[in-house]
Amino acid sequence: MAFGALLGTALLAAPVAAHAGAAPATVPATAPAAAHAAPAAAAATGLDDPAKKEIAMQIVSSAENSSLDWKAQYKYIEDIGDERGYTAGIIGFCSGTGDMLDLVEYYTQVKPGNALAKYLPALRKVNGSDSHAGLDPDFTKDWAKAAQDGEFKKAQDHERDRVYFNPSVKQGKSDGVGTLGQFMYYDAIVMHGDGTDSTSFRNIRKRALSKAKPPAQGGNETTWLNAFLDARVWAMKQEEAHSDTSRVDTAQRVFLKKGNLNLNAPLDWKVYGDSFHIG
Repeated sequence: MAFGALLGTALLAAPVAAHAGAAPATVPATAPAAAHAAPAAAAATGLDDPAKKEIAMQIVSSAENSSLDWKAQYKYIEDIGDERGYTAGIIGFCSGTGDMLDLVEYYTQVKPGNALAKYLPALRKVNGSDSHAGLDPDFTKDWAKAAQDGEFKKAQDHERDRVYFNPSVKQGKSDGVGTLGQFMYYDAIVMHGDGTDSTSFRNIRKRALSKAKPPAQGGNETTWLNAFLDARVWAMKQEEAHSDTSRVDTAQRVFLKKGNLNLNAPLDWKVYGDSFHIG
């Protein structure tokens, strides 16, 4: 966070990293690494179609890293001053919100003795805070080193899908929304996480439910998605780090107004003043 993700920034003019996970005080730790089994693949009928998933990754990267080149972000790591500690990787795994710890635990499970394994005790201690205790001065260098390893890239992909992407698609299909709606869910869970706080994904959706019904409950899809985006904007404005809502206003809302519920290319949008295009 994402994601954050998976994956905005508190102090800079344009966000450069994801905010996967909700605020440290309200995000529970996720399952132990040993339980990180990938769910059985379902038929790709929406955002999980490989071509649509690629588009989703590019759009999120445009907001989180000001670039469509999401694959260049495996090595990214920075403390962006949002009280989540280090933010890193393709959807913004955070040292303060638990998902970075889960990632390194999983990576160590599949590749013991990797460059980041030695930081597990420190990551456990700083979880829930913005502390760098036990991580500085070499953690960022070792993260970049690990990002050269194909197994670490696979681990980032695995945790992105397990924690953020797959749940978003599953909820989207359950609600009866198409590819665009599933993407809206994904972008929201990357930024806000799915904890118990009022700005988490589940509570953004709950807030939207007070205004409209999703197609699966007999509602109109466009009306529902507008209500969801309204709730999302409210959640973003509750925190300075997310207060610039252009990733909704000049991106997702643009696609929705055009009736592009399948998120079909070509796509043109703006995020934080920068223009992007997918042909």
